[in-house]
Amino acid sequence: MSKAVYVATIEPHSGKSLVVLGLMRMLLGTMPKVGYFRPIVDNFQDGEMDNHINTIIDYFKLDQKPETAYGFTRSQIRNEYNQGHDGEVQNSILHKFKQLEEVYDFVLVEGSDFSDEGNIMEFDLNAIIARNLGIPTIIVASGAGNTKRELTGSLQMAYDTFSEKDVNVIAVFANKINRDQLGLTKEKLNDCLPDDVAIFTIPTIDTLGNPTIKEIVQHLNGKVLFGEKYLNNQTGNFGVGAMNLPNYLTKLKDKSLVITPGDRADIILGALQAHSSSNYPEISGIILTGGLIPEDSILKLIEGASSNVPIVSVEGGTFGITNAIGNIKSRIYAESTQKIETSLTVFDDSVNVRSLSKALVDFKASGISPQMFLYNLQHRAKKSKKHIVLPEGEDDRIIEAAAKLVNANIVDITLIGDEKKIRNKVALLQIDFPFNKIPIITTTGSANFDDYVNTFYELRKHKQVNMDMAKDFMTDVSYFGTMMVYKGHADGMVSGAVHTTQHTIRPALQFVKTRPGVSVVSSVFFMCLEDRVSVFGDCAINPNPNAEQLAEIAISSAESSINFGIEPKIAMLSYSSGASGKGADVEIVREATQIVKLKRPDLKIEGPIQYDAAVDKSVGAKKLPNSQVAGQASVLIFPDLNTGNNTYKAVQRETGALAIGPMLQGLNKPVNDLSRGCTTDDVFNTVIITAIQAQDA
Repeated sequence: MSKAVYVATIEPHSGKSLVVLGLMRMLLGTMPKVGYFRPIVDNFQDGEMDNHINTIIDYFKLDQKPETAYGFTRSQIRNEYNQGHDGEVQNSILHKFKQLEEVYDFVLVEGSDFSDEGNIMEFDLNAIIARNLGIPTIIVASGAGNTKRELTGSLQMAYDTFSEKDVNVIAVFANKINRDQLGLTKEKLNDCLPDDVAIFTIPTIDTLGNPTIKEIVQHLNGKVLFGEKYLNNQTGNFGVGAMNLPNYLTKLKDKSLVITPGDRADIILGALQAHSSSNYPEISGIILTGGLIPEDSILKLIEGASSNVPIVSVEGGTFGITNAIGNIKSRIYAESTQKIETSLTVFDDSVNVRSLSKALVDFKASGISPQMFLYNLQHRAKKSKKHIVLPEGEDDRIIEAAAKLVNANIVDITLIGDEKKIRNKVALLQIDFPFNKIPIITTTGSANFDDYVNTFYELRKHKQVNMDMAKDFMTDVSYFGTMMVYKGHADGMVSGAVHTTQHTIRPALQFVKTRPGVSVVSSVFFMCLEDRVSVFGDCAINPNPNAEQLAEIAISSAESSINFGIEPKIAMLSYSSGASGKGADVEIVREATQIVKLKRPDLKIEGPIQYDAAVDKSVGAKKLPNSQVAGQASVLIFPDLNTGNNTYKAVQRETGALAIGPMLQGLNKPVNDLSRGCTTDDVFNTVIITAIQAQDA
């Protein structure tokens, strides 16, 4: 079930506000608590707030503080991107969105307004944000000034752009369509968009494009003479009062805006009288041009009459003022009650609310973005904070990662190492290291040293280990750290920044042991690619697994995938796809696939399958057209260590993907290995996944 939807547009003045208003009322009718969020808003003055946010929160009386409803102003975004802080921007937007998602049943996300017309990066930015948030999207476009071919072409291009970024578009709105073209426009869009995309066409509503009297006053710096309480009156068509009154009265239409020179008392009084008469339509207001004010006797007459018609004096000639009013790009404000109610009525008349609501509720994301994955890791680790020991405490990367983790309150850390050396390193690194929160111990200096020696001796004496040997083993940081985990003095261990993989995991294999029912300890990497997170296994432990071992690696990897929020679609990789390949290597993969199907019929699995057919939809459709996995694999199982290790490093280096791991699978308690070429971020992320493993241990 989706908990949010992103409303995006491809141009300025698309009528997106009408759609957002309609969606908000629809959602409030089906869910108790709905939040509102705008990743990017127009710049606003200190003490003010974005107009869209004010309008939605005020009109619908949302229980939400305005400052929680946006990510960045347009200037802030530009500054951050100019400094190369793209990732930080996306992470901040995601964090603010997730905070709302925790509080509300549903969050309506409104994309940017294209206020900087011609900004070519804005459309892509909205697509990237929607992808990172992992929520479906509704695209809004305007038919005003566009041919049907141009409109359908623009919407098809927008759909393709979002789809290429792995964003699910569930609906498109073609707004501002001539009423006699609504059906034909919908037919054209049905022809060029997939069947699962809902298509809605909304007619042109002139009054929504016309300004309120208040907007006219603001744009023309007008002086309000009468009717200040009624400045939010919505204007209809504009009528210039330059002819004789009897002729002018025949031109009045409902909500007409009367524009006339300030010395035309006959037009002013006649229009006011017509407004009060049941024989003529109501007018919305009177604009007096030329900076002319009616004579005192006329003003006195108007003042004595009871009327809800605002009268405004402006500088400038009648013709110029009329054009200026026609060029005002009207907006919807919190006080624009008439416009809001009109928008809601038009939305309800144009949209199958029930089917759209069902599509939103039933939507299920097909994958997870890297940013969402990393956010979820930290959030999950914080929920049940665990204690992780880092045996290589004197390494710069370990020190920096430990400080970040503890300062962010994600985990508790113990470092093994010489405290004096660590303090010297911290001084050189010039980082904020919380010495009061991170215990630093040595192996032989620990109060638990003798107990650990005795425990190890009892566990390994059947392997001819004596007490002297046990003491030697316990002076080794990897053995000592692993014993902390075994004894419950730490929940997990991460090592390998300095030591080899074998040195890191040997103690765990000797006495932490494997979980019941598991015969093979294996590993996975979480590969954070540009638009998705894939699970690669086994790329670190088993050189040449047989069919049974390969099947167990696949099952363990699928379980890890589920545990970390990724739906497993398993691809058993080989040099051929389907039944075409022959040879001992491909037969092992084929046999392993059958074993998985027998043991875990609930898992979606395909094998043997080539890498391109596993991850590329078009290739997968050609090679294995009936597969549930081809083209959309999320768990990729390599046939041997040589293939897996080289592939993960090639993908990491060539695409810039973040590789988190290796995470070891199958142990009773979590012990994880680092690469000696790891970065501080690698240590940071590996500690977090170790903490999450510990929550389930």
